[in-house]
Amino acid sequence: MTSAPPKSAKAEKSARAHRVRETPLALPEVNFSDYGDVRALHLGTPWIQGTMRLDRPYEIDLDYVQRMMAWLLFVQPEQLKRFHAMQLGLGAGSLTKFCRKKLRVTTTAIELNPQVVHACRGWFKLPADDSKLRVIVADAAEEIKAPQWAGVVDALQVDLYDDEAAAPVLDSADFYADCRALLSEDACMTVNLFGRASSFDKSVAKMAQAFGENALWSFKATREGNTVVLAQRTASRPKREVLEARADWIESTHALPARRWLKVFKPMSLGL
Repeated sequence: MTSAPPKSAKAEKSARAHRVRETPLALPEVNFSDYGDVRALHLGTPWIQGTMRLDRPYEIDLDYVQRMMAWLLFVQPEQLKRFHAMQLGLGAGSLTKFCRKKLRVTTTAIELNPQVVHACRGWFKLPADDSKLRVIVADAAEEIKAPQWAGVVDALQVDLYDDEAAAPVLDSADFYADCRALLSEDACMTVNLFGRASSFDKSVAKMAQAFGENALWSFKATREGNTVVLAQRTASRPKREVLEARADWIESTHALPARRWLKVFKPMSLGL
């Protein structure tokens, strides 16, 4: 989960930071910093990998992370209780915590760096694994190819960035095809696209190759430069009134700003 660093680079130096040693695989060191009532996770740089409000640890703080929940717009409320949500990239655990604690759905997170898992459990209130939560330390590109995941994921959230936040670390047509293979018939994938070296159009073209052009929806970019794209396993175009009713349900039940989403969230028209 990558977002821009705080406006003042000096704030990073003055903030209270806690660090752990690098892992034996020489993965980036993990640290966090507190800014008022907000705790931010870093991978050894000022770039923010996720945040948590200290007084509301199970709510989602960042706008773009909230938008990663836009798959709820395509869910019939009565079906949610049987859902399986999966996150590729744990970040500060915001999505994983929300899905497990707030939505109360079966939740699986796949994270490469074991120190990120350690940090989330120690500093970001990530619950221990239980009958409905499993955090797997693995390479997402390989783990999602395991037969046990084929067709069983109802909501997939992809947010995979390294310490430099230059581009998604997994961003190929083959990878997105593997993601699609995870999904149940009416499932959705949301992806965060952000980075100084990334190309939005190229990333979207790869998703379209895997999912089909008519399956893609997109938000406008946030002020920080994060653009969330949604891909449907089975393309559909719900009527506006259906989406508005779902947005009302999301706001009243799950306290996410879904009515605002509809102002900046549309199906994509691609000239590929």
